[in-house]
Amino acid sequence: MHLILFLIFGLLIGALARLLVPGREPGGWVVSMLIGVVGSFLGGMIGRAVGLYREGDPVGFVMALMGASLLVVIYHAMRGRHVVR
Repeated sequence: MHLILFLIFGLLIGALARLLVPGREPGGWVVSMLIGVVGSFLGGMIGRAVGLYREGDPVGFVMALMGASLLVVIYHAMRGRHVVR
């Protein structure tokens, strides 16, 4: 059950991050979920490593959103580098 809730949370965070970062969104809901899950993990790791919060604090949602937004920016940069011939 925890895995399903984590994936739903990742989808929510990924969708919010994609709404916050401007630009064309070529991926679907699976890409949003992956970005949200990885971004949540990344944001949580960075936030706890820097000492901004402890596990279970509500600010974790903000850090997850920031991590996912950073991944959306990286995703846009990588998708923009493909050369079309």
